[in-house]
Amino acid sequence: MQYWQEQYETMPREELRQLQGERLAWQVKRMYENVELFRTRMDEIGLKPEDVKSVDDLKKLPFSYKQDLRDYYPYGLFAVPMKDIRRVHASSGTTGKQIVVGYTDGDLERWADCFARMLIATGCDENSFVQVSYGLGLFTGGFGAHDGAIRIGATAIPISSGNTQRQIQTMIDFGATVLCCTPSYAMYLGETIEEMGVKDQLKLKVGIFGAEPWTEEMRHQIEEKLGLKAYDIYGLSEIMGPGVSYECEYQCGMHVCEDHFIPEIIDPDTGEVLGEGEWGELVFTTITKEGFPVIRYRTRDICSLNYEKCKCGRTHVRMNKPQGRTDDMLIIRGVNVFPSQIEEVLLKVGGGITPNYQIIVDRVNNTDVFEVEVEMSEEIFSDGVKGIEKIEKSITESLRSTLGIGPKVKLVNPKSIGRSEGKAKRVIDKRKLK
Repeated sequence: MQYWQEQYETMPREELRQLQGERLAWQVKRMYENVELFRTRMDEIGLKPEDVKSVDDLKKLPFSYKQDLRDYYPYGLFAVPMKDIRRVHASSGTTGKQIVVGYTDGDLERWADCFARMLIATGCDENSFVQVSYGLGLFTGGFGAHDGAIRIGATAIPISSGNTQRQIQTMIDFGATVLCCTPSYAMYLGETIEEMGVKDQLKLKVGIFGAEPWTEEMRHQIEEKLGLKAYDIYGLSEIMGPGVSYECEYQCGMHVCEDHFIPEIIDPDTGEVLGEGEWGELVFTTITKEGFPVIRYRTRDICSLNYEKCKCGRTHVRMNKPQGRTDDMLIIRGVNVFPSQIEEVLLKVGGGITPNYQIIVDRVNNTDVFEVEVEMSEEIFSDGVKGIEKIEKSITESLRSTLGIGPKVKLVNPKSIGRSEGKAKRVIDKRKLK
């Protein structure tokens, strides 16, 4: 079995909890001294740094939220002077100000190590050629993958996102064996490769996909289109970036780098900490971050945790694939609907449709209505109108069975739904515009 930092990845849980407790106490003390908002919230509940001695004390600490980053934009939550910050990143500001995070030299070293662990866990080594097709800019994805590849001695191909045909030609010419990008862009690359007829020229073995939710059905389609084994990776800018957790060869959940991050699952309504295996909102505390640490950061992702030792030998907790986000969840006529549920149904339907879809929600006469537009494959045209209506009816019934309500399903022409070279835009909620 291959590991990058075996002394941490296979550490007995009792020793790991001891390490986490020491690092948590260190982090709480320095944040209390250096981050005004954290100190204020601690004082409001009468808690002092010396009250936090172990992981068991974590639940005493206040939560932190994405809105905090917007309220203290850009550098108000940093825990070190700006002269010690080596790099800043930011996430998109589609719903307000973008959020800004900073990294010290030590943070960048630890980030590279976390991504290196994931690369090794998927079978990569110094002979790998890693094509980084995440954006290389303020978005954290590209630089995390790039630095991780260099860390293990692999050859990094920092092409960034966009210019799809050039991506594919570079993949062929440079002999890429590993592809890092969003799953929706991997699907788009697969489609274009089929059109170009060059699949037999690829040398890809491993795909590392993250930054947006994707289903097991989508995993299988990507693997078939690109001829590789697809691995899931989890990360977010507020915690570090890609590499917070990752799948190993057994693909039975994503190992959280627990020597750097402590995960919790809480009830999203009450904030109560839930037990192992229970589904709820994922919360993270960073215990080694220097530049931009967070305590009990509410991610809004819905998942569960599994603390059993994995067959790969790693002892770090595994998080199941998030089933959606509390802020992505649509409430339609009183029913909770996650886009991932719709995607799973569509990918199971198979023949006649493609994985490209869009969910359109509106309000008509004070009643919520929603429509799912799905691209047809080229072959479906030969079946005529009756064939199309049959597929639309089948999808509607499958969605009604899964969701409890049935949307209007409309098959649209091939290539009529816009493609993304980053994160796909799956939902248009017109109710927010009224």
